[in-house]
Amino acid sequence: MKKLFRRLLIGAFWMVVWWAIALAVGLPKLLPGPPETVEALFRLAGTAAFWRGVGLTMLRVALGYLLAVLTGTAFAAVCWRFKGVDALLSPLRTVIKATPVSSFILLVWLWLQRAHVPVFISFLMVLPIIWTAVQEALGAVDGNLKEMTNMYRFSRWQKMRYLYAPSVKPAFMAAALTGLGFAWKSGIAAEVIALTPDSVGKHLSDAKNYLEYPDLFAWTLTVILLSMLLEGLLKAAARRGKGAKK
Repeated sequence: MKKLFRRLLIGAFWMVVWWAIALAVGLPKLLPGPPETVEALFRLAGTAAFWRGVGLTMLRVALGYLLAVLTGTAFAAVCWRFKGVDALLSPLRTVIKATPVSSFILLVWLWLQRAHVPVFISFLMVLPIIWTAVQEALGAVDGNLKEMTNMYRFSRWQKMRYLYAPSVKPAFMAAALTGLGFAWKSGIAAEVIALTPDSVGKHLSDAKNYLEYPDLFAWTLTVILLSMLLEGLLKAAARRGKGAKK
């Protein structure tokens, strides 16, 4: 309760700062304050287009994110096990990390349908995060524990379950949380640039083009709230898994 109360106080503080700046500017059409933004949000939430855009955006980002988690974990295991494969694939990981997301969006837009661009971009941005974290965690497993599992003749499945999985889990969960934020932001950016139909990004772009700044702020607030919701759900799932294990 103390943590929740502290978060509410912090949120209220920044709401007051935002409102004060909006009042000082005195141009609600260009810089809407919290009342105008919330009013626009409730108005948008009363339309089917709002929920269709939110639902499809979440579906696209979730699909790219899950594919990246699975692929990144698989790549990490293979590269950790086979050094030759690691040497072959490591330049790919470096290129993905170094290339701006906007460049990838523009390139992928030439090859894929607009609805598929956010999925691929979310996948691409999360892949190296999971890949690097899991591979480094596998390489950092205690050598003494490895010797012990060999001495007691653990099977491969037992080693995976009792040695590697617990050792990798903290790094994996940290990377999964970080990756979720990257997936969400990059997926929205891909929708904005590719003008993906029925998406939050398309609505953001339309609000900007038509100078509907209260709607623009409302959609931005929607993005922030959904990001917080997804992160909270992932953390809750992780805590539930830990509790079930105990």
